[in-house]
Amino acid sequence: MYHWLEERCGLSGFSLVPASSDASFRRYFRLLLPDGETRIVMDAPPAHEDCRPFVDVNRRLKEAGVHVPHLHAQDIEQGFLLLEDLGDRLYLGELDEVSADRLYGEAIGALLRIQRADTSGLPNYDRALLSREMALFPDWLLKVHLDLKLAPAERWMLDTLFEHLIDNVLAQPRMLVHRDYHSRNLLVCDTDSPGVIDHQDAVLGPITYDLVSLLRDCYIAWPYERVAGWLNDYAGAAMDAGVLDEVQCARLPEWFDLMGVQRHLKAAGIFARLYRRDGKSGYLGDIPRTLEYILAVSERRPLVAPLAGFLERRVMPVLQAA
Repeated sequence: MYHWLEERCGLSGFSLVPASSDASFRRYFRLLLPDGETRIVMDAPPAHEDCRPFVDVNRRLKEAGVHVPHLHAQDIEQGFLLLEDLGDRLYLGELDEVSADRLYGEAIGALLRIQRADTSGLPNYDRALLSREMALFPDWLLKVHLDLKLAPAERWMLDTLFEHLIDNVLAQPRMLVHRDYHSRNLLVCDTDSPGVIDHQDAVLGPITYDLVSLLRDCYIAWPYERVAGWLNDYAGAAMDAGVLDEVQCARLPEWFDLMGVQRHLKAAGIFARLYRRDGKSGYLGDIPRTLEYILAVSERRPLVAPLAGFLERRVMPVLQAA
């Protein structure tokens, strides 16, 4: 990396410090230049990661008016990117009772720009991908992490619900989906806030996915009334922007609730896998919050009630004792 920065990027007299951790094999370093300027270096080992999706999606979002890092230099073969430094003021550390309306308002504005970005050639968030994602819940959280054995009726209940959740996704308008649009990937910036990072997994998918990521964040929770208000703000802005029509707007709350169940099942499975397979325990504490969202949705959506009952009877007690 040092050789590339010196020989290919023409930099000298710099130092590198770790910039952030990541749930993948990617590593990020803050590059400190002698004049006080900074850059971010992404090191994505080609054996495990591919930088090309990041570069491609970064271009699409920039063209759509989204504040993404400027790409100063790249070496796809070695897995190195030299990026603009958008700072370290993550939404997660900046959100509070006073700032939340402003920050979420800005994030909703940026999301609408994301949703109008070019989607040509993006991977499709299809039935197969959705099924693989939800399988992470029984495979990694239930079986590997909690050592739970499902009865045939429980397996049938999960399989039936998964099909309903997939149908809900496929019924929605489709657009560019960031897939991790939450408080750890949004940065408060002095101008054109928020800065948006970690967008390399973007797909063509459902309108509510990024909304769920943002408003039912696995890392910070808000009262139902506030989330409902922000969802309503989004609906009005989406109609004004031509992203939703009146009929779609009326269906938005149900789409949003059921999309959240799909995402939170997936996230709980990923958090367990990060610990059991990758030795990263930092996400275990986020699993209860993630599953609590599903319990809350079941109070409004009878379709989710059997899953909620299963979580309360079989999962939450074991999880608390783990």
